Formats: sequence, C-alpha cells, structure tokens
Amino acid sequence: METSKINGNTLIELGYKPDSWFKIAIAHINENDLSEKEMHEYLEQYKSEPSLELLENPANLAVNIKAENEIEEDNVSRVVFTMNEIMKTPTIVAGSIMPDACPTGPRSMPVGGILAANNAIHPGFHSADICCSLMLTDYGNISPKEILDAGHRATHFGPGGRSREDHYEFPSDLMEAFASNYFMQDKDMINLARTNLGTQGDGNHFMFVGKSKNTGNTVMVTHHGSRGPGARLFKRGMKIAEKYRRTLSPSTAKENAWIPYDSEEGKLYWEALQIIRKWTKYNHSVIHDEVAKTLDVEIQERFWNEHNFVFKDKDIFYHAKGATPIDDKYLPDTNGLKIIPLNMAEPILIVNGETTDLNLGFAPHGAGRNMSRTQHRRSKEGKTYEEVFFEETKGLDVRFYSGKIDISELPSAYKNANTVRAQMKEFKLGNVVDEIVPYGSIMAGDIGYRGKWRRRRKKS
Repeated sequence: METSKINGNTLIELGYKPDSWFKIAIAHINENDLSEKEMHEYLEQYKSEPSLELLENPANLAVNIKAENEIEEDNVSRVVFTMNEIMKTPTIVAGSIMPDACPTGPRSMPVGGILAANNAIHPGFHSADICCSLMLTDYGNISPKEILDAGHRATHFGPGGRSREDHYEFPSDLMEAFASNYFMQDKDMINLARTNLGTQGDGNHFMFVGKSKNTGNTVMVTHHGSRGPGARLFKRGMKIAEKYRRTLSPSTAKENAWIPYDSEEGKLYWEALQIIRKWTKYNHSVIHDEVAKTLDVEIQERFWNEHNFVFKDKDIFYHAKGATPIDDKYLPDTNGLKIIPLNMAEPILIVNGETTDLNLGFAPHGAGRNMSRTQHRRSKEGKTYEEVFFEETKGLDVRFYSGKIDISELPSAYKNANTVRAQMKEFKLGNVVDEIVPYGSIMAGDIGYRGKWRRRRKKS
C-alpha cells in the first residue's frame, strides 16, 4: 500500500466510518508519508468502541397504574408496551409508570413515565416542554376574585411572546448565564428568553386560584414550561444526541438517543438544562410578583416544582416526562412540598413523599388523558361548546384568554380525578397534606380563533 496516496476510500476499506476527522487524518498521513505500520498506529486514536446493542434483559419496569374501563385498558396496554420497548435502550437501569400515564407515540416515552439512565441524558425523555412546572404563592386573607383579576392582567397566554412595550425585565445574571453556555448563547435564543418572560403558552397550561383547606388563605398556582428557549434547547439537544446515537448505538430508536454526560457536550447540555430551570422559575415568579405588587399584598409562602425534567443522583439521570419528584434529593430549592393539579374543577393536591422501589421517588403530575383532544370533542357532539362549558364549570370563575372556549381542557377531557387519587394511595405515590379548593382559573382557550392579544403597559 502506498500510504502517501491514501484517501477516504482507504480509511473506509480499513473499517472506519466516514466522519469529520477523515480530512485531518488523511492530510496528516500523506504529509508525513507514514508507513503502513505508522499509519495503523496513528489511526488507533480514531477507533470507536463496539456499538451498544439493545438490551436482551432490560431492567425492571414498575407499573403503578390500573385500567378502570375499556378506553383505559387500551391506553395502559400501549403505555406499558412502549415503555417495555424503551427499557431495552442500553443506558436504562430502571423505569416506572404513573397513574396518569398516556401514550405519545409508538417509540416515544409516554407522558407519566420515569426512566433512569446511567451517565446519559436523553433529550427525547424530557421533550420540548423542558421544565414544565408549577409555582404556588400564598397571598393570605384576600378575595380570590381580586387575585384572579390581577393575575389576568399580569399574565399572557397564546403563541409567541410579549411586545417591547409589554415585556418584563430580563435580569443581568440570567443574561450572563445564557451568554456563557454553548447551547444558549446565540442572539435568537436570548431574544426568546427576553420576550417570553411573563408568558404561559397554550395547551394545558393555566393560572389557578383557590383557597387552602388547611389555612383558608387565597393561593395562586401557575403551570407552564420554558416556552421558546426550552423548545430551542430541546431541538439542539436532539441533534447532538442523534450524532452520538449513530456511533454509539445505531439500533436505538432516534427518539431515545442520548448524550453521554461524561462528554464535553454532555456537561454543557446539563449546564444548559440548569439555566433553563432558573429561567422558568423566574418566568413564574414575575407573574406572581406582579400580582402582589398590583394589589399591594404581602406574600405569605411560595414553592414550586418541575415535572418535565432530568434529575441527577450520582451517575444516574432520572428523566421525568410528566411526573412529580417527591423525593427532596431531586430538588435543590424545595421546602418539602410539591404540587399536583387534577383538573380545573378539582382541588390541587399539595403532597410530600419518599422513594420506593415502585415510584423511584416520583408521583403523578396530574390526571392525564384517556383520549385525544379530537376524540374528546367528538364525544360532545350534539351539545354546543357553551353548554359543555357551563355544565362542567358551574360555580367556578373559568376564563379563556383568547375569548374562545377550549372544551378539550374541560374536566371531562381528563382521567377521573378520584381514580388517580385512589391509585396514588394504593401505590404509595405521595401523601396529600393540603388541598387548594378551586375558585377559578385562566387558560389560553381555543387559539384557532386567534385575535389580537390585549396590549398592556410595560412591566418593570
């Protein structure tokens, strides 16, 4: 072999897969006129480890859910089947399914699932709505209507972000955190982080006001994730994970690709997740603080938790896709209490708990769905949206920010709240220590009827 004239085909014939390093290696070998022995010694650095195959003997999957009817039987069987398939992924060491679980696709981690991976972050397991979370603020002895009215003025639902005249201030420490991280530092990402502050998006995100059963105080709870910045980080994470999948484990489904934590990109992605967490917590806070400022009331208590995130314990990464961490070890800023909503007509549960072999330290994140939004709409044929709305929200102050009812977010669109609570008790998935009895709530509504969002004064 004339090593001074090698090219890409030479390396492929030697068993190497085309990669970005080919150009560097070919130039080095040709410029230094390496002998065949010297060339092989030089190429040793580019040899990859044998690819990781799907596990023949997957780790244990704990199933904390029981079907109560025919629709649920279909959902549960699909959830269990999909989770069992994902459990074959080489990194997975444990898994669990919560009572609110529902399928999201034949190869995608279901909502209501927890997957523990060794030294690996799987972006597909936290999904695009990174750090979807809840924050609770206790405003003391004040009218719930006043809080809901002030909250309606302070928040923003729907697509996109706020205008320049209507934005909340983006703090300098967060700006610096974004600018210092490889995944977060471009101008478009930072602009999204600025304009999306004080926004809650659409879908099942909400602002809920009620009264604590324990104290009688008025409480506000918001539910939303990391909005545009999180969606963009997810897209970048999936791209990096796919690069590793092609080399490390081609037999793994693209949806389940991972970034090794011990790689440089793994460390940077983990850091980016923490920045997104900090931004999302602040995004909740600006809305809650604006309510207190508007009404000149003193905040009595505040706590929060995410339920769509990745939690690290030593070398194991716990991916929760719609599951509430009840073990305090997962949260650096917890007071021991966590928040689980059910639907707009049911109390929000305040819980604590501990890790068991079945729950892996998690509880449900809500009531989940038994059917798609389209199926639910079809189930209400013969009634107007207004009739369904008044039947299911009687006695409550329920508002849709767009002005159009979204019946796919009404209570009947979700699993039976009593069933979820009963299964939480049966499978030891958290202890209910308080309940927030509903007064009213705000959601985006049917954004298919998008009108002009109301413009508001600049917040600072």
